[in-house]
Amino acid sequence: MLDKMEDPMAPIQQPSVLTHADVKDRFYRHFQQECTEIQDQIALLGDYSLVGGEKQDAINHVLSSISRLSTEVSDSSGLIPAYDQRIYAQAIKALEEKLEETRSKFAPKSRFKFKTTQKNSSAVSINDAAELAAKQRLEHPSISGIGSSAESSIATTPAHLMSPPNEIDTKDTLGDLPSFPKNYNEEMTKGTSGPIRKPSFSQATNVNISGHNGLHIILPSSASRATSSGSLTKLTRCIVDMSVPTANNAPFAGLALKNIKGSLIIVGHVAGAAHITGVENSIIVVASRQVRMHDCNNVDIYLHCASRPIIEDCSNIRFSPIPDCYMNSSVDLIQNQWDQVDDFKWLKSEHSPNWSVLPEEKRLQEDMWTTVVPGGPGVGTEDILRKIGIAAR
Repeated sequence: MLDKMEDPMAPIQQPSVLTHADVKDRFYRHFQQECTEIQDQIALLGDYSLVGGEKQDAINHVLSSISRLSTEVSDSSGLIPAYDQRIYAQAIKALEEKLEETRSKFAPKSRFKFKTTQKNSSAVSINDAAELAAKQRLEHPSISGIGSSAESSIATTPAHLMSPPNEIDTKDTLGDLPSFPKNYNEEMTKGTSGPIRKPSFSQATNVNISGHNGLHIILPSSASRATSSGSLTKLTRCIVDMSVPTANNAPFAGLALKNIKGSLIIVGHVAGAAHITGVENSIIVVASRQVRMHDCNNVDIYLHCASRPIIEDCSNIRFSPIPDCYMNSSVDLIQNQWDQVDDFKWLKSEHSPNWSVLPEEKRLQEDMWTTVVPGGPGVGTEDILRKIGIAAR
């Protein structure tokens, strides 16, 4: 059969043309993604070493990213309304201030420095630019991709130098804005092959680990910025080691352990109180100013405590001094009252039957803590738990 011949007189179909609203929507999505990536870069600056200029190289990379984003806003001024440009400029300014705040924590001081001024009460945060697309998403379908800035006009004034007018009403520009926090528990659940997880918590102010089974979780030094508080809940057959980020003068302000079964929890150091509730058939290692245990059963606790430990509604709790490998200079000079336990549900003069001192021959030896507990290639969580005496039930 012959192919159907095209009619030479038929009108030629023109390619679809993006509307002005489509271009605005595309730029918004690009801007949002770039902001998120720059925030991630800033959050990771603390992990770089000052040696060999590694940290300065990372800072310069962030500076370059912010400058490039500012240029893209400037180059697109012919396609973006002036009002939207001011919002984007405010977001870029917030990125600059966040970088300066982060850099101020490092020593030695960098020779690069943003000029800081008093914050305007109408200043817009990094994510406030997201509100610009709220109406657009309702009125126009989402279109992926981003047009080249070469297609846009060139502005004579860089966007980051624009001064936002005081008449901008933040009540109109601020709505239900999206944020970009990391879900570290979800990240650990998905994870990679093998049981070991090392969540950075670099973008968090506290450590919250919850709802895991069979994982070996080791917090790196980057988690030291998240020790304002700690919470471990609903863990089964897990190993959690939080000793590294709390070792160098960054203890948890407070800590809560709740509903943990058949696990090894190495807390590290707590400046305030450690509250331990509903823990069963587990081993806990902690150095704390105060320890309170409630509704716990069959728990060995390796402890350094600056006050008398308290137990309540507990049974078969065995106490031992903390292993030397988890000590540091901040607690060496503090008297350890690990065996001066008060049982609030045992008011008789005789020794409480609910707790005892763990005999020396049954305590885990130093080499067990330093060689077995950290794990390694081909070593599963269950292998370690069995070797330290936490049998599956």
